[in-house]
Amino acid sequence: MHLKALKQSIRVGCLNLCMPNGSQYRFGSDQPEAWWHVYNPSVLARVARRPELNLGETYIEKSWDAGQGEGLRNLLAVLLRNFTDTQPRRLARLRDTLLGWLDRGNSIARSYRQIRDHYDLDEWLFRRFLDEGMFYSCAYFERPDLTLEEAQRAKCEMIRRKLLLRPGQKVLDIGSGWGGLAFYLAETAGVEVTGLTLSQEQLRVAREEARKRGLDRRVEFLLQDYRQHQGRYDRIVSVGMFEHVGLRHYPDFFRRVEELLAPDGVVLLHTIGCNHPGPTNPWIRRHIFPGSHIPSLSEFTPALEKARLWVTDLEVWRLHYAYTLREWFRRFQKHRTEVVERMGERFARLWEFYLASCEASFLYWDLAVFQVQMAKRHGSVPITRDYLSEAVPRAPSERARILPEKTRSA
Repeated sequence: MHLKALKQSIRVGCLNLCMPNGSQYRFGSDQPEAWWHVYNPSVLARVARRPELNLGETYIEKSWDAGQGEGLRNLLAVLLRNFTDTQPRRLARLRDTLLGWLDRGNSIARSYRQIRDHYDLDEWLFRRFLDEGMFYSCAYFERPDLTLEEAQRAKCEMIRRKLLLRPGQKVLDIGSGWGGLAFYLAETAGVEVTGLTLSQEQLRVAREEARKRGLDRRVEFLLQDYRQHQGRYDRIVSVGMFEHVGLRHYPDFFRRVEELLAPDGVVLLHTIGCNHPGPTNPWIRRHIFPGSHIPSLSEFTPALEKARLWVTDLEVWRLHYAYTLREWFRRFQKHRTEVVERMGERFARLWEFYLASCEASFLYWDLAVFQVQMAKRHGSVPITRDYLSEAVPRAPSERARILPEKTRSA
């Protein structure tokens, strides 16, 4: 990334570049306006060589800054809006894809280790930026003025409706996190929920919260991989976990879901997805989510079809995660001094770059969220989507019939 490339590429927004020798350059003239204070003369060459990795690496090394407040978000907005896929970036993707296939894959033992690197961080950290319910996944902003707490409840309500829950049913939550969704479904739908997690810290917090709410007889949390679990469930839900399954394990995942699902069961898979197949950002894989892979639809639907599951509904949430991450970043910055005192400056820079860069990727690149509803039988789900807006969604048998009355009795 040289001065000539910046001059030619910055067409949206404005970039003020301040170099270590005191020279300053201005590219573009629109909004947003961003400042890039470079302290190490090798930064531009390193970023140009491998931007997906080295932009974040040089930031956590304190080789550059973008100013206080919204500075980092503004800089990433300008860079990601003006630098899209180029030939060198496609070659880097090919290299990272090949390295990914040479990887050993996410065995059960390895999955436990990788989860510890991120999800077993102290509960204290996540309470600095998540909502009151501790939902660490995309919220659903039905209206732009919703608070994060309201948008997370709206997400849970959408999931409840898509699962077509009835009192007394048994629900499996694969990747139950801090337990918020399990509690919501048990309290609002009268169901029994079993949650699976690989995080000791999430397990501890979720079990403690279940006792506080008096739900410990209806909500159970287990430290267990989905491949180890046995049982039969009326409904299965997985939110924000599929990204950690790994490309080569998609057939195992959907085959296991099919085995655990009752004949008339319904599944809802909620996952980050991308519009074009390719490797997960190498900086994210190295520092935030080791072993992760962001799926495209074309990568996981073949495995789903082999498991003999119907896709009964597919919805793409395009900007909701950007709005969620924006609020997480704002809350994180509010507590940044505390984070630095407790975790160190490098950790704070790593996490704020993670939150800001992911927001920019959802806003300007090809990331979205897929909600895929599945069933073993197409008759398990209504044939129209109006049940999603009903005050009390009815069972499929009470909705529109699949065949006309005369045809059915013939």
